[in-house]
Amino acid sequence: MTEKSITRGSGNVFADLGLEEAGELQAKTQLAVTLNRLLDRRKLTQADTAKMLGLTQPKVSLLRRYKLDGFSVEKLMTLLNSLDRDVEIIVKPKPRSRANARILVRAA
Repeated sequence: MTEKSITRGSGNVFADLGLEEAGELQAKTQLAVTLNRLLDRRKLTQADTAKMLGLTQPKVSLLRRYKLDGFSVEKLMTLLNSLDRDVEIIVKPKPRSRANARILVRAA
């Protein structure tokens, strides 16, 4: 039986995979998760969602499938505003106990 070691993740899977722009990718994904959960609750068609958000149906399809290359963090925040959600950005010092600063999105 071989011994396995476990390495604690950083909290950002994109950083753990060594991807560039890991903070932005994490933020975009967390914003998209929030958007998709809100859209799931409304049970709208993609066409109706597109009209409501001012997007094309193909863009809604990309959003729903987490294909986020064509979406900026700003655009995703604006879409959340369209769903009557406030988006708050708070900048603060990182704790000394953590090596790197991070970008974090939390849905209330």
